[in-house]
Amino acid sequence: MNVKEDIAQRIAWVFPGQGSQYVGMGQRVYEVSDAARRIFNQADEVLGYSISSLCFNGPADELEDTVNAQPAIFTVSIAYLEALRERSRDVGKSIAPVYVAGHSLGEFTALVAAGVLDFRDALVLVRERGRLMKESGEERPGGMAAVIGLDREDLEQVCEEAGNVGIVVLANDNCPGQSVISGEIAALERAMELAEARGARRTVRLGISIASHSPLMERAAQQLNDFVSRMPLRDPQIPIVANMTGQLLTTVDDVRNEISQHVLMPVQWSSSVKEMVNGGVNTFLEVGPGQVLSGLIRRIRRDVQTLSVKDYGVYGQE
Repeated sequence: MNVKEDIAQRIAWVFPGQGSQYVGMGQRVYEVSDAARRIFNQADEVLGYSISSLCFNGPADELEDTVNAQPAIFTVSIAYLEALRERSRDVGKSIAPVYVAGHSLGEFTALVAAGVLDFRDALVLVRERGRLMKESGEERPGGMAAVIGLDREDLEQVCEEAGNVGIVVLANDNCPGQSVISGEIAALERAMELAEARGARRTVRLGISIASHSPLMERAAQQLNDFVSRMPLRDPQIPIVANMTGQLLTTVDDVRNEISQHVLMPVQWSSSVKEMVNGGVNTFLEVGPGQVLSGLIRRIRRDVQTLSVKDYGVYGQE
């Protein structure tokens, strides 16, 4: 491993969500890791089509479709995780985390990392989540937008004012000065105008046709809750820091409650990172495609170290 060793190093594993996908993701780790190859092969078998080919070759528009993007990102993240564990065994060096956490979709990867679900069951759950969210988006169209340079309190006031023309809410509190709002198109566009009038440096519509983490996902949340209620879950072997609250999930009941509201409620990423740092974490290892979360974490706490799997000798980050 070529990462700097620290005798007092306390690591959290963090897993990215939708938006981190790109054509070619996972191909390198598939080529170099037996453990990663097994994950891709299992995923192809469970899904009944070649998600590995879609990850490696695209086309991009199919990969970006919510119903494909979610199982694809999840599969690639687990492939990196298993390659990381394989590498750790090979060198005889433990890199066990004190916490795990994931951003939105990434929370389902965290559930697998913590032993709550096995990969196959979680993949079926993630596929169903993507399908239900897409259906909800078709029934109740909406969108999402990033807002840069406006604090949370001002943005919440903006959403409340724009609520006069429709539903719009804070969806992701990513880091200081960077948030995402979600809702019906008219209200979303009004909120973007109001945010810029309040001093936001920039507002950007995201390339997504659903209003994730908003009340528009109510039907998806109900159906997902019914689906999860029939799945066997285990108590987390590693504490999971929850998206909804930034607090720890340590029991099956905690996990079920989190999943049941997950697509409705905002992602409290800033609070999640602060919770892990307050718990003694000084190193964050991002496990999955890209390094979006590492950038957010450095803006939340500049005194922590951020790493990717390639820092541990897993040559999977293309």
